[in-house]
Amino acid sequence: MKERFLIGTYTRKSSQGIYVVTLDHDEQLITQVDHVFSINNSSYLGLSKAKHLYSVVRRNDEGGVMALDLNQRSFQEINEITEAGAPPCYIGVDEERQLIYSGNYHTAVINVFRMNRDGSLSQTDHVTHRGSTGPKPEQDSPHVHYCDLTPDNRLVVCDHGMDLTFVYDISVTGKLSEVSRYQSKAGFAPRHIVFHSNGQIAYLLGELESAIEVLKYDANTAKFTHLQTISTVPPDWDGQKSAAAIHITNDGKFVYASNRGRNTIDVFRVESDFRLSFVQSISTTGVFPRDSELSEDEGYLIAANQETDNLTLYMRNALNGELTLVQKDIAVPEGVCVKRWDL
Repeated sequence: MKERFLIGTYTRKSSQGIYVVTLDHDEQLITQVDHVFSINNSSYLGLSKAKHLYSVVRRNDEGGVMALDLNQRSFQEINEITEAGAPPCYIGVDEERQLIYSGNYHTAVINVFRMNRDGSLSQTDHVTHRGSTGPKPEQDSPHVHYCDLTPDNRLVVCDHGMDLTFVYDISVTGKLSEVSRYQSKAGFAPRHIVFHSNGQIAYLLGELESAIEVLKYDANTAKFTHLQTISTVPPDWDGQKSAAAIHITNDGKFVYASNRGRNTIDVFRVESDFRLSFVQSISTTGVFPRDSELSEDEGYLIAANQETDNLTLYMRNALNGELTLVQKDIAVPEGVCVKRWDL
């Protein structure tokens, strides 16, 4: 069995845009790396079931989202929508409503786009976060870092600068209306969130605390309630705290978080009360691990090290959640996003 993953990258050094890597399950190795599309700053990717790819893009002094068609033998650009300022940092895909959401760290903007029949984009809404921010230097203004769906098909948005996690209702015309907001500890800097398969528990990753908040989610009110905070670095760690990505297994038994600065993937077990307990910390054999992704059978995990231009492949034990290094130094420049490509 062979499985492919799309790698989104920064293009500040040698990267040319989007790459595809092939994981050979029989060989237990990544056996092929291919550059597939040239694009400036393809730092986050979203895939639709119609085989359309949505990528962050920079055009001179503007940033936005580009739509690509993957139904051809080569990637074909469909259209793009950009606006003045830095490009966004996250893309969420809403299959039910046929919408795309982009979150912009620098401008604190959430943009909503319609996915048209041909995969092209047309804008439906534009929301800007304003208000008080956290105490740390990196929280100098609101910073939207994540925007994707809750289990009950609302939009959840992590604002790194405001220490807030917002929930929005979404109209049939693609308009957002705020329903609730959850306040994390000052300086927590919410970055990404994942939900348990039961739809009632969420795991919120704080970048500047390098910690996870375990939250109860009430679909009736769209509100979060705090249950636990657990660190993703040891108590005596005095280096950079910069947690990046978080994933949960389909069975809801294990959570994986990447730590830049310490350059590790940290593994947590989900206990019977849905709180987390620490299992393992393993080196990413590189510097600044940004994103990671599980294989379809969840037997492997791929981590992307942005600053050392390499991917790392681990085998995953489904019983205890532990990772075992099987391959390192897989050359991919400036990797920051890993997406499984379902063929």
